[in-house]
Amino acid sequence: MDFFQSQDAARRNTTRLVIFFGLAVLSLIAITNLLVMLLFGFLKTSEEVVTLSVIAAQFDWQVFFTIGALVSLVIFGGSAYKTMALSGGGSAVAESLGGRLISQSTSDLHERKALNVVEEVAIASGLPVPPVYLLEGEEGINAFAAGYTPGNAVIGLTRGTTAYLSRDELQGVIAHEFSHVLHGDMRLNIRLIGILHGILLIGLIGYYILRTVRGRSSKNAGPILGLGLGLLVIGYTGTFFGNLIKASVSRQREFLADASAVQFTRNNEGIAGALKKIGGYAQGSELLSPQAPSMSHAYFSNGVSSFMQSIFATHPPLDGRIKRIQPPWDGGFVPVARGAH
Repeated sequence: MDFFQSQDAARRNTTRLVIFFGLAVLSLIAITNLLVMLLFGFLKTSEEVVTLSVIAAQFDWQVFFTIGALVSLVIFGGSAYKTMALSGGGSAVAESLGGRLISQSTSDLHERKALNVVEEVAIASGLPVPPVYLLEGEEGINAFAAGYTPGNAVIGLTRGTTAYLSRDELQGVIAHEFSHVLHGDMRLNIRLIGILHGILLIGLIGYYILRTVRGRSSKNAGPILGLGLGLLVIGYTGTFFGNLIKASVSRQREFLADASAVQFTRNNEGIAGALKKIGGYAQGSELLSPQAPSMSHAYFSNGVSSFMQSIFATHPPLDGRIKRIQPPWDGGFVPVARGAH
């Protein structure tokens, strides 16, 4: 595996997707703006033939920029609020998932192995050694990195990860999570989630308008109802497609983290072996915590299963990841017997 080439490809793809995401947000602002202008008479469309020249002649740029500023304020104000809410330290995230801080004085062999490996990978990646949390009741093979900056990041490991993986496999998983910390993936994901929340606010405002105005009779009821319906459609459609783009960004960052794990460990067998065990384990990488869906983008492998998983999957398929790490792979997974600690 040429991990430098794989990293460059993942970064390029991420950049394209983030630019596309930004253009989509600007398009939503423009569409919302035009909707308001049409419904409230700022654009006259009563002529027999509506052409671009007719619209341009009557276009009021002052109104356009005013409405655009208000729509932008809703999106980015909602985004800022959500980003601040999600930007706390990683320890809060780990504890919300039921994690327990592993003590440096632990005598448990699995926990001691995990602490040692985290220290080794921290040295290899040039990052501070983060606290390590254990998700005691989770038998699925999974891990996560949480935290807005390397200074407040933590590594979380499930009991299944520490129990069923060899040292090399555990090293590959932890190196993958260190890549997320090093490349600011948590920060990127939180910003995308924040903007999606701002877009969703447009739909919620439309829903509130419909509920408030419905049943009232006045000369302005028609345009206001049209505005509510339009905002509802724009907000929820934008959120749907925004989530598709966010999921695509997340999948590219997973490829980048896989390549970085090989770079840090100089061993593609470890991370590939961990992925093969997930594929051969009945519970796979699924997490049972009720809070698990809120951090779906942060896990080593898919932690949540749903009927929309194929559309909004935050991780590439296991076989696709293994093939990139080990092109000669024969397609076989490694069986894991639950309880064989």
